[in-house]
Parts: sequence; structure tokens; C-alpha cells
Amino acid sequence: MNLFKVGLTRDLLTASGQPSFGSAPLEILATASDALEWEYLPQTVGEITPDLAARYDAIYVNSPKVTAASVGRGDRRLGLIARHGVGYDSVDVDAMTRAGVLVTNTPIAVRRPVATMAITYVLALAQKMLIKDRLTRAGNWSQRTDHMGRGLTGRTLGIVGAGGTGLETLRVVRPFDMRLLAADPYANPAKVKELGAELVPLQQLLREADFVVLTCLLNDETRHLIDARALALMKPSAYLINVARGPVVDEPALIEALRANRIAGAGLDVFEQEPIAPDNPLLKMDHVIVSPHALCWTDECFNAIATDGLTSLVDVARSKRPAYLVNPDALKAERWARLR
Repeated sequence: MNLFKVGLTRDLLTASGQPSFGSAPLEILATASDALEWEYLPQTVGEITPDLAARYDAIYVNSPKVTAASVGRGDRRLGLIARHGVGYDSVDVDAMTRAGVLVTNTPIAVRRPVATMAITYVLALAQKMLIKDRLTRAGNWSQRTDHMGRGLTGRTLGIVGAGGTGLETLRVVRPFDMRLLAADPYANPAKVKELGAELVPLQQLLREADFVVLTCLLNDETRHLIDARALALMKPSAYLINVARGPVVDEPALIEALRANRIAGAGLDVFEQEPIAPDNPLLKMDHVIVSPHALCWTDECFNAIATDGLTSLVDVARSKRPAYLVNPDALKAERWARLR
């Protein structure tokens, strides 16, 4: 009997060739050697090719895109795309569903790391940490009184997207004694209230929040959700923090708002174009803190993600329905009759 064949994308390796998530999660695959065999893809790719889809039953994907063309050839073997992370906007889920390819993600593992990242931005912006770092390095100690930080007690923090990560952010920030708002038409009001937050319309949140934190998924409803009109609603003293996906924000509109000082600054882990272009004006703004879609990448984060993600591979190899299935309609395909 042929074993279930798994490929891991090579962008999960460090420069020294070691797994970025540590070696422990690989034991999950080792203990399933009776059901699967695995390897890293032969080369680094930006998109899963039809040749790779013909080679593997499952691919564990970090950043490469998975498109309709990836699964469009008749010799396709691929039946599972397991995302290393919670977001799956790089995967054409509709095309996967039509092809009977399962898509999984790791929604629980990222909640605390991303919430911690969001609060890191809040604290760094409020304390003007990077500005003060530059003053110190440049020997401009005497200018410190010109860059007074902002206390958080009694300030208003607004979460846009009260799903798992948004709720975790509200939970983490509670000890700071801030007023908490959340905007999400699909949120569970009871869960939001339980965390001491008030569920409000997006426009109200934008008008009242001192820190607007984006934690929503990227989809047709949220693409450019924060556009010029939304930014115009924010207070000039407010900060925008995006730990969701870059296209949730209309980036040219944000650049214009920052240039005109219509908002106080921004913390951005994600961008409309990734990697961000070296000449992007955001990189030259003192009131903007940036990171390469990786600020939450810690040993804790990647270990937890890999543990959940690799477990989904083993589950499917053993004919068990995975815990975090993005597209359950794909189970209608005949090959998955045993998982229904």
C-alpha cells in the first residue's frame, strides 16, 4: 500500500536549514510513519505547481499561493492543503472545494501570539518607543520632553473583528483599564460583553477609539474596509494598528492620512504588497512602526501552529476528519467518503 505522501514548503526552514518551528512538532509526523511519509519540497516556490500537486497527497504551506491552476491538471494527487497559520487568503478555497481538496488552518494556535503582537504595537506607539530609541542613539537626550508618551488608563481601544484573535486581544488588554470597543457584524455579543467590551458599529468605533486594532479576516467584505472615509472618521490623536492582512487597509489612503497628520501614527505588520517595496513612503515615517508580517513569530507561536497543522496531516492520513477544516463542502468528493 502506498503511504500518504506529504510535502512541507521550504520557507518553513531557517537559513541554516532547520525547521523554524523547532524539531519537536516533527515527532508528530514521525509517530505516524505507518500512515505517511514526508519531505520538504524539492525547491522554494511562490506558488504550488501542478507538478507538486501530482507528487503529493498533502502539502503543508506557509507562504506559497495555492490557485485554481495548482489543482487544474488531470494527474492531480493532491487532496489536502494544510496552512501554517490562521489566514488562508493565499489559497483559492473555492477552487479547492470544487476540486475536492481539503483546506485546514490553525486558528487556535495564533490567537495569543497575535493578541500579544497587537498589544506590543499599542504600547510601543503610546510610549513613542522607537522615537525615543532614535533620540538616545543620536545623542539628542535633551529632546525627550518634546516626545511625551500617552498613558493608557481610561483610553479607548477598538477591535475591528471580534473573532478568536480579536476576543483574545480584548482579554489580554483588560488589565490596562482601558475602555474597550468591538466592531463586527458577526460577533457573539455575549462573548464581547463578557470581556468587558461594548459591541458598536464600525463608524462609532473609528470616531471614539484612541487605538484602532484590525484583527479581521480578509475577504470581499473587508478588503479596503479602512479607506479614506474610514480614516477621516478617526481622531487626529488616534493610532491605527493592522495585525490582520494588508489589503484590509487602503494603503495609499493611509499614507496620505499619515502625511497630513490626520491620524497620530500606525503600527503595521502587514502590507498590500509583501514584501513591502523599499521605496514605500511608510518606511520613512517616524510615526509608523513596521514589521515584516512576522512580529508574532516566536518559538511559542510557531511550535503551536506546527503542532496543530501537522496534526491535521496525520488525521487525514489516518482517515480522520481534521479539527480545523476551512471548507467542509470539499468532503462531498468521493475520495473523502470515509471522513464524512
